[in-house]
Amino acid sequence: MRAEIVGVGTEILLGQIANSNAQWISERLAEIGVDVMHHQAVGDNVERIADAFRGALERADVVISTGGLGPTQDDVTREGLALALGVELERHPEIEEFLREKFRSLGRSMPEINLLQADVPAGCRYIVPERGTAPGLAWEHGGKRIYAVPGVPAEMREMMQGTILPELSEAAGPSALVSRVVRATGIAESKVAELLDDLFRGSANPTVAYLASSGEVKVRLTAKAPSRAEAEDLIRPVAEEVARRLGDAAFTTGDEELEHVVGRLLRATRKMVACAESLTGGGLAQRLTHAPGASDYFLGSAVCYSEEAKRSVLGVSKETLERYGVVSEECAREMAAGARRIFSADVGVALTGVAGPEPHGGEPPGQVWVALDAGDAHQTRGFRAPGDREQVVRWAEQGALDVLRWYLQERSRS
Repeated sequence: MRAEIVGVGTEILLGQIANSNAQWISERLAEIGVDVMHHQAVGDNVERIADAFRGALERADVVISTGGLGPTQDDVTREGLALALGVELERHPEIEEFLREKFRSLGRSMPEINLLQADVPAGCRYIVPERGTAPGLAWEHGGKRIYAVPGVPAEMREMMQGTILPELSEAAGPSALVSRVVRATGIAESKVAELLDDLFRGSANPTVAYLASSGEVKVRLTAKAPSRAEAEDLIRPVAEEVARRLGDAAFTTGDEELEHVVGRLLRATRKMVACAESLTGGGLAQRLTHAPGASDYFLGSAVCYSEEAKRSVLGVSKETLERYGVVSEECAREMAAGARRIFSADVGVALTGVAGPEPHGGEPPGQVWVALDAGDAHQTRGFRAPGDREQVVRWAEQGALDVLRWYLQERSRS
C-alpha cells in the first residue's frame, strides 16, 4: 500500500512552522508496513488543494492531509476535497449538535462560524473528535482512500491512532517496514558510498541510503516483511556488514547519538572526564550530560573563551599564547591538561578554534583543534569544519567526542 501525505497551510510554505505532522505520520505508517512515497505541502487555496488531492490520488493508494479543517475563512480543505471529488458539501445536523454541545460543556457560546465544520463532502464520512472541534474526513472508492485530519498535532494523532492507523493496518494486511541506522563519524560521505557501493546497488530488501550531517554520516537500512521480527532478520546481516566495512568509523548500529556511545565507554572503562571549551561555549559539556546518569563519568567543563581565561583558569602558558596563538594544537594540548588538572579527572578533552564568520588569530573560519590528555596518553586532531557558526560548532563537538571515543575504545580492548 502506497501513501502520500499532504500538509495544508500557507504557514508551512512560508517556513513559519515545520511540518512535523508529516514526520510523525510517516513513522507510524512505516510501522504498519505502509510505504510513504511522497510528501507535499500546499497553501490555503481551494483550487491548489484540489489539485494536490488529484495528483496524490494518481500516485498513491491512500492520501492523508493535515490542516485546514478549522472554522476560519482560510480553512478550506473541505472545499478543496469536495472540488477534487466533484461533489458538493453537505451540512450534517448531528455535527452541528455535537459542536453546540462541545461549546456548552466548556461554558462558552459557539460562534456561528463554527458551523462550517459541520460541512462534509458528499460521499465522505466524518471522524468525531474528542479533542478540539474539527471533525476529520474519510473517503474510499475503488481501492483508493483519503483521510483529512486537523493540523493541531494532538488532534491529528488522536484520529490517526483511534481510526486511521487501525483501518490501514487491516487493509494493508500483516506487514512491517523497519529501519535501522548505522552511524559513522570521521569519514566522508563519499568514502562511505565508495565502501558500500555494491550493497547500495545490489540490495533491494533491505534498501541502503545515506544521509550526511555535521561531522557524521548515517547509513539507513530499510526492510519490509510480513512481521517486524522478519524485517529485523533481513536487516541484521547487512547492518553487520556495513559496520565491518566502515570499521572504527562506525560508532553504532542502533541509531544512537555519539555522546551516548561515549558515555557507555566511560562507564565501562571507569574513567571520569572533564572538558575545556572555547568555540563550543559549553556545547561539549551539554552533549556529554545529555544521557541519563552522566554524573557517573562527567566532572565539569571550563568554558574559557578569552585568551586571559585560557591563561588564568586553565594555565595555558604565555609563551604558547604568544608563539602559537589561541587557535593552535599547542594551546589545545595545554587546555586539555588544565581541564584534567583543575577537575582531578582521568581524562581532559579540549576544544579551540574559529567558529567564524571572520578569521581569528590568523586562522580561517572553521579551523578546529581538539586535544585529549589522559596523563599517560595524549591525542590531538586538527581539521577544517565547513559551514556557518552553528555547523562549525557541531563539527567541533563531534570531533572532540570522536577523539574521546577512540581513546576509550583502545582502553577497553587492552
